[in-house]
Amino acid sequence: MRIYNPKPIYLLAGGGRRQGEPDPMLAAIFAECGKAAPCIAYIGAANGDKRDFYERMSAYLREAGAGRVPLAPVARPPEARRILAAADMVFVSGGDVERGMQALVKARLAKLLERLYANGVPFFASSAGSIMLAREWVRWRDPNDDATAEVFPCLGLAKVLCDMHGEGEDWEELRVLLALRGEEGEVGYGVPRGVALRVEPDGTASAVGGAAHCFALRGGVVQRLPDMEARR
Repeated sequence: MRIYNPKPIYLLAGGGRRQGEPDPMLAAIFAECGKAAPCIAYIGAANGDKRDFYERMSAYLREAGAGRVPLAPVARPPEARRILAAADMVFVSGGDVERGMQALVKARLAKLLERLYANGVPFFASSAGSIMLAREWVRWRDPNDDATAEVFPCLGLAKVLCDMHGEGEDWEELRVLLALRGEEGEVGYGVPRGVALRVEPDGTASAVGGAAHCFALRGGVVQRLPDMEARR
């Protein structure tokens, strides 16, 4: 029986933690799941299921209170589906957004992820994985030609537009995304390192762990808005 009971999604920028110490933000996310030592299915599509990346991130998750963290291998879709269906939570790791989306589409996993989310399985992600859970992202057909920039769809489970840890480039890609979409007043969120965005099922967003930077297209120009301060 299909149950529509989606939970808030946490989009982490990554960084901002001390080595060797449990991440309190992750511990709080796990506690909200409602299960002790939750089993977390790890999706590494954005980095090609890179083994050292997986081992580092799974250790980081366990350090914060996770139980088992099995890899859901996109190269072996039946195994990935089995692991995802049995997990208490789903984590989408970082890498390259476009590469990750292409891998999920090829493996035909997007619909399963939508169904798990709708049925109440908590999702969280880091870096490029966070952008994959959001609505859309931007790519350049020719990296040397700005005129080739175009928007492509992501999973859309988190009904927001966002960028992660792009503060060093003044959120250039997020600005391009908003300009290409051309929706006056539509807000995009820049999430700095060490900060996360909590996104409710209706798309309402709040910052966690620090302020998120906000942008919107106004009068045909992408402008910086007042920051979204962290929720208390």
